[in-house]
Amino acid sequence: MHRTLRFRLMAWNAAVVIITALVTLLGVREGVRYTLIHELDQLLIEDVREIELSIGNVKDAQSPQLHEQLDRKDAGHAQHKWFVRLIDLAGNTLYESQHAPYELIHLKPQKEIPQTSDNWRVFERATEQVNIRVGSSLDLIHADIRRIDRLVAMAAGVVLLIAPLGGYWLAGRATRPLNNMISTMARVRPSRLDERLAIRGSGDELDRMSAAFNGLLDRIGSYLQEHRDLLANAAHELRTPLAAIRSSVEVALAKQRSVESYEVLLSEIIDESASLELLVNQLLLLSESEGERLKVHAETIRFDELVGRALDMFSGVAEFREIELVSEALPQIELHGNPQHLKQVIYNLIDNALKFTPSGGSVHVNLNVRDCMALLSVRDTGYGVLPQDLPLLFNRFFRGSQPSVVCEVKGTGLGLSICRAIVRAHAGDIHVESRYGHGATFRVELPMAASIRHSNSH
Repeated sequence: MHRTLRFRLMAWNAAVVIITALVTLLGVREGVRYTLIHELDQLLIEDVREIELSIGNVKDAQSPQLHEQLDRKDAGHAQHKWFVRLIDLAGNTLYESQHAPYELIHLKPQKEIPQTSDNWRVFERATEQVNIRVGSSLDLIHADIRRIDRLVAMAAGVVLLIAPLGGYWLAGRATRPLNNMISTMARVRPSRLDERLAIRGSGDELDRMSAAFNGLLDRIGSYLQEHRDLLANAAHELRTPLAAIRSSVEVALAKQRSVESYEVLLSEIIDESASLELLVNQLLLLSESEGERLKVHAETIRFDELVGRALDMFSGVAEFREIELVSEALPQIELHGNPQHLKQVIYNLIDNALKFTPSGGSVHVNLNVRDCMALLSVRDTGYGVLPQDLPLLFNRFFRGSQPSVVCEVKGTGLGLSICRAIVRAHAGDIHVESRYGHGATFRVELPMAASIRHSNSH
């Protein structure tokens, strides 16, 4: 019980309420005490002023008329144990009321400042004839303070009783949505990702946590669906070369054949094995992109040299297919990344451009710099991409709705998705622009090594 959030919230709430209530009650008590003493001081000051005026009227501090007046005042304030003492300039007592305390007869109070002495509040003022000392007992104030203390104690007892109970009830209301969330989370399974936490519309932290958890479930669901699709597509793609290999072996074993026939069958098996190896390597590369391991062997490289070598390698292919492979002068560009993976991006883009460009067309490869970014563009004059295929072009195993004239172009549908994974692993971006029938342009943006070092220094 004591480990639950509800109990801790109750304890914290009760502690805060009790401490606040006690501090407030004690503050009120001291405030009332100060107010009562301040009011008593004002009354004593007024009494001194009144006696001073009376002495001025009779012009003699020893006048029987003055003493009679002071006796009446003393009798009227007997409940407060009020007293007055008149002292001449030599320190002799000229008059003292009935309730004047003897223990204060030698008191030397500060002039014009009320002070407390032995449960008495005293105020004294000096005149030309006499010192007027007026005082009153603090018993009534102490009685009022004791009554306040009893009220404070009763109020504190009520707070001590109500604060934990109220805190426990409020904590239960506060944690009820959290308990519902826990129950929903406990029901979530990989096969049941349709569960969602309720959004109460309060806009508080629990609503934000529910929205964040629902978003996490959406991302997990999307991730699992992508993996299911990947497995299904991979199984489909692997089945074709495996079936071809098996059929070739079965044909070879069906009867005795000539050496030439075996060589043809073995050549077919080699071709299918090569296709199978290519697919497996691409799948492994995709798994590395998901594990964020594509830049394990990152180093500073000359990107322009990679592009130049790719152009040299594909120049023979372009010439054989009667396609013009054009490139402007390549500026010197340094990148920080994995040279093998970046080379694969360049090769895939140029290879695709040549595959989907008919004879007599051209492929333009350009490299330049803009805002500390290396910009690689591969533009062809081929068939282009259908508008409905553009958003799906970088999806795994997507081949698109190819026109009949290029339907014989073979591929796994993983090249562009691998390119995107590699480019994003290098903090870059890749996108395509195409108008069907007018070719396509692939653009790759990668941060240069200098910009990377500059951002790391900050």
